[in-house]
Amino acid sequence: MAVPTPRAKSRLMTEEDDHLQIKSIDHVHFWVGNARQAMYYWWKGLGFKPVAYSGLETGNRRFASYVLESGKIRLVVSAAYGPSDKIAAHHLLHGDGVKVIAMEVEDAAQAFEATVQRGAVPAWEPRAETDEHGVLRSAAIHTYGEVLHVFIDRSEYAGPFAPTYRSLDMPVEPAGLAAIDHIVGNVQLGKMNYWVNFYHHVMGFRQLLHFDDKDISTEYSALMSKVMQNGNGRVKFPINEPAEGKKKSQIEEYLDYYLMPGVQHLAMATGDILDTISKLKARGIEFLRVPDTYYETLPERVGKIKEPLETIRELGILVDRDDEGYLLQVFSRPIQDRPTTFIEVIQRQGSRGFGKGNFKALFEALELEQASRGNL
Repeated sequence: MAVPTPRAKSRLMTEEDDHLQIKSIDHVHFWVGNARQAMYYWWKGLGFKPVAYSGLETGNRRFASYVLESGKIRLVVSAAYGPSDKIAAHHLLHGDGVKVIAMEVEDAAQAFEATVQRGAVPAWEPRAETDEHGVLRSAAIHTYGEVLHVFIDRSEYAGPFAPTYRSLDMPVEPAGLAAIDHIVGNVQLGKMNYWVNFYHHVMGFRQLLHFDDKDISTEYSALMSKVMQNGNGRVKFPINEPAEGKKKSQIEEYLDYYLMPGVQHLAMATGDILDTISKLKARGIEFLRVPDTYYETLPERVGKIKEPLETIRELGILVDRDDEGYLLQVFSRPIQDRPTTFIEVIQRQGSRGFGKGNFKALFEALELEQASRGNL
């Protein structure tokens, strides 16, 4: 039997079907310094409902952990009990940050084997965790920085989240955050295409969009980005790298403070961004503000939209249009002390883009923030 050449292998990988068959993003797991306080921020600030807990009271002697949900979004925040735990070491190096992006699949072992055969570095081999609620199957691989992709099979598990977790029933005032739209990763200069190829060849993703330094730049700084999407379009991972500029870009600032590649932001979809942002602002969540001059040209740039322009301006929401419709989006300030991870709230009115028309205004707003921190 003939052995395929590297070029032939690449062609075979390009032509094959979506071999992971990802159902959805199962959860995003933050490793933090204080899980109880992080839980409170997402609960009271962002309207996520705490639904499960693991800790000393449940037999977990390593760490405290809370699971929170809003719509289809599931977040986990965990903090170590002792200073020698790997969660504590991760927090010491990076501050609060995303450790795991977990994806639900039909067969965790098959997803692991398929990706490892294509070059993924294993984090843990397929395993089964059991309790009175059934069997939870998972496996994991490494991706950029210290981020893991965990493959989860919940078909035989009916518990609140995972073994050692017990249910919580805490009242919540939702803010309307409904689903994860995309998750953005920041990587070093020259590494964007490496990780684009990883998602293509190893994970079976396809490139959806490409933005270069002409699209995302100001007088002082720039970045480049490529958006990778899985076969059914449910999972989107933009990958950013810095570009050469006169001063330090937001990507370089992130890398300086996170100390390696990592998740820059989570974009969360809402069905009513005006209501969502009004609620979040009332609870003290801070968002970036673009210059008011942005709104002077907005009507002629995006045309007619359903939402009142005065309210959009008042809330600092950005709007962009493409051939398929328009979108509304807004970006928070960092959600922890270090200028690293933040969140985006987005509402799509037909558009499948990422707000290309807003890049310059957003970058200028970010540069003002960087300047205030002495990091531009």
